[in-house]
Amino acid sequence: MQGHSLATAAFALLSRDLRLAFRRRGEALSPILFLLMVATLFPLGLSPDPEQLAAIAPGVIWVAALLSSLLALNQMFHADLRDGTLEQLIISPWPLPVMALVKVLAHWIISGLPLTVVAPVLGLGYGLDGATVKIMFWSLLLGTPTLSFIGAIGVALSVGLHRGGMFLALLVLPLFVPVLIFATAGISASAEGFAVGSHLYLLGALLALAVSTAPFAIAAGLRISIS
Repeated sequence: MQGHSLATAAFALLSRDLRLAFRRRGEALSPILFLLMVATLFPLGLSPDPEQLAAIAPGVIWVAALLSSLLALNQMFHADLRDGTLEQLIISPWPLPVMALVKVLAHWIISGLPLTVVAPVLGLGYGLDGATVKIMFWSLLLGTPTLSFIGAIGVALSVGLHRGGMFLALLVLPLFVPVLIFATAGISASAEGFAVGSHLYLLGALLALAVSTAPFAIAAGLRISIS
């Protein structure tokens, strides 16, 4: 019965966050618009040469996706802090790491999943072949949830700070670097005809590590920030 109740509470929290995001569509669309603007400006600022665009595509698109994820992080806990939901989650009988996991999942569905779908289309516009675009999709599918988990730890630690955006960026950007390196290296290797399995396995390992440890770190960070 308790497990059933926990599942019901988790589903209710997920549904609530998705409904609120649908009502605030402008905030939800901001990461996508940012990604599109950055990906559009690079060819204008550098060169329209197809070979050069294909060479820089992995780095440009992934850096844009990473910064878009960072832009969306403030939506994760700050609204809950303002309306009192966060305090209720902390004092509720449900395990806070499970609730934190649900919050991260909702955040990824709102911001990370659209980036995962849109970014490979931009890769086609940069002249990448179909096989490389497929690897880009898989790298984003494995990498963006990891960014959400890492970012959630930073948000949990800074949610109680006034104007903690700079602290959040300084805290999480260095932790984003391994995901960026493995993802862009895998896409570049695919474009050059090399095997990319090791890169995807490493991204999968980072995701597994994040899923298994980050919810506990997020829960601890929230308790520290709210206490």
